[in-house]
Amino acid sequence: MEPPVTDTVAGPEGQLPDGLAVEVVGGPDAGAIAALDTGTVVIGKGADCDLVLSDPAVSRRHLAISVTSERIEVRDLGSKNGSFYLGARFESIQVAPGSQIQLGATQLAIVTSADRARPLHPEPRFGRLLGESAVMRRLFATLARLAPLDSGILLGGETGTGKDLAAQAVHAASRRAGGPFVVCDLGAVPPGLIEAELFGAVRGAYTGADRDRAGVFEHADGGTLFLDEIGELALELQPRLLRLLETSSVRRLGDAAYRRFDVRVIAASNRDLTAEVEAGRFRRDLFHRLAVAEVHMPPLRERVADIPILVDGILAELGGARPAVPADTIAALSAYSWPGNVRQLRNVLERALAVDPSGGAIAREALGLDSRPHDDLAGADPAVPFHEAKDRLLHRWERSYLTGLLERAGGNIAQAARTAGIDRAHLYRLLHKHGLQR
Repeated sequence: MEPPVTDTVAGPEGQLPDGLAVEVVGGPDAGAIAALDTGTVVIGKGADCDLVLSDPAVSRRHLAISVTSERIEVRDLGSKNGSFYLGARFESIQVAPGSQIQLGATQLAIVTSADRARPLHPEPRFGRLLGESAVMRRLFATLARLAPLDSGILLGGETGTGKDLAAQAVHAASRRAGGPFVVCDLGAVPPGLIEAELFGAVRGAYTGADRDRAGVFEHADGGTLFLDEIGELALELQPRLLRLLETSSVRRLGDAAYRRFDVRVIAASNRDLTAEVEAGRFRRDLFHRLAVAEVHMPPLRERVADIPILVDGILAELGGARPAVPADTIAALSAYSWPGNVRQLRNVLERALAVDPSGGAIAREALGLDSRPHDDLAGADPAVPFHEAKDRLLHRWERSYLTGLLERAGGNIAQAARTAGIDRAHLYRLLHKHGLQR
């Protein structure tokens, strides 16, 4: 049976940047790199390849990457185990800088000279975050650089990617490590109580307020406040939060006095807040106040080479008898699309341990994963929380729409934006989000 061919992915409009390369960002040959000059680079296990890999799942001549001044074409050379882009097997696709390709346990990335100039963190961890892939070690280096600066950080990324762990790690590496780390999940607070949760309240300020209550900013004084799901904050409350951040003072509900505080704010959202700003659902000035530094947490499907170290770390945290994890179990975990990301991986391992708590080897059958991990409805897995499943399906629909839009417009961004009824800046951001544009 012939492997399916993904839709063509249009490259960027105009000239490609100089200094392109293909880098192994995950797998046994992580760190290996080959320049992508005009022409073709062949990748595989054969000694005659331009980039030689040791991954046993890679064929002798597995993949070819051809570059012209305007496009990057990636072709599978009839490999035994296939080549995958965003979970879909392909024969030939066009990609943009930043795209990642999976061959067996090996993850390749099309990188620019600017990407290669970014340092790698010396350790495969930052706080409780784990990852041996280059994409995660660059993320760790960024977080380590931001930690002592005391500026605000906005963490983006899908649900379950570890935004809370990133915030904890930054706090622990900052000058505020001796102060409190306070979490406020705005998505979990009932709408009628959000004001009291944020700002505090005095006795009698509202029905049920039987005592004075400090808000999260007061609780976090001298430390770090993690505002999770900031995109859920009602538009009418956003000006109040902005004033609070600008003045470093808060007035409790029903009170006349202002209280000063010294807090570093790290915010997070699984929504595209830039798109929310464009749609008028999030204030632009508040966005810029929160996103002094903006960091994106990659989904697990884009760093499957990290699954072995994640499995080891999760099993160590769960404690108890330490089971063996056979190679075919790791292979099954690596083949899955992970709509719920690392959080879902943890849940799967906990469930597998519950099936056999004796500490014996975890069989792939105990994982309970869909045997068709790349099916278009993989995001509808009923083992995944509703919002995670919905976000995954919307992500796939959005990417499919953008791919078809570019194909119809022949890669012309201006024409694609007119067809879609959005401005070019918004379209560029969407294309970048889905790896369809540099």
